[in-house]
Amino acid sequence: MTSETVEPVLTGVRNFREVAGLPTADGRRVRRGVLYRSGHLAHATEEDAAFLSRLGLHTVFDFRNSADQALEGPDVELPGVRNVNIPLTDPAHGAEFWTMVREGGIAELRAALGDGQAEARMIDTYREIITDRAAEHGRVLRALAEDSVPALMHCAAGKDRAGLSVAVTLLALDVEREAIEADYLESNAPHRRYRIHRSSSAPEGLSPEVMELIAPLFDVRPAYLHAAFDAIDDHWGGTEGYFARGLGLTPEIRERLRDRLLES
Repeated sequence: MTSETVEPVLTGVRNFREVAGLPTADGRRVRRGVLYRSGHLAHATEEDAAFLSRLGLHTVFDFRNSADQALEGPDVELPGVRNVNIPLTDPAHGAEFWTMVREGGIAELRAALGDGQAEARMIDTYREIITDRAAEHGRVLRALAEDSVPALMHCAAGKDRAGLSVAVTLLALDVEREAIEADYLESNAPHRRYRIHRSSSAPEGLSPEVMELIAPLFDVRPAYLHAAFDAIDDHWGGTEGYFARGLGLTPEIRERLRDRLLES
């Protein structure tokens, strides 16, 4: 991103940032004022909502599932903004696992997350979102190409489901992969990170060992994004096959997408 992109301090919304200034292979850049990303908006303050309203958003894409929404609450309503919920994970998938993360004791956490299991789970999740949610990503990109900008994409923490959706969007714009990865990794900044919650009755609470065990679940790591890129190559033979056969995007749709999201 450029130093001129929007970078406010929002009180109740984590990981908000503008996605702008990133370079494409043909020398263009992502336009300012058209694409934003964040964590959920359920806890936005009045000041946060006022700031978001000033962005002139057309659509907020919420990639949370019903279990996320039940836990965190619905997004605040922004006047004149369309809210579109496109879940990128099944609410039943992993429900017991995340209960264990919030409430489990150290022995349980070691058994489930130790020896690289937590990172492996994240890698598998990224691959599954790419392979199993191609229709959903196609829907998002067609909406962006038609009329849905300026747009804000978010999930719970704004790092995985939103991070992948932003990455897919940037791939469709031919943004350089190094720039896509740099934007993705910004979610590791301390002021952006999801606030980890463990039950007040959970043994060992947020002790150093607990934090080390659960860290892979709340980090963004290059290996996760690379797994998504590898899944595109493995299943569709590369990005062109992914966009054409996986997402159903015609060359005309991709050109409209570039016209909307890239500088002239």
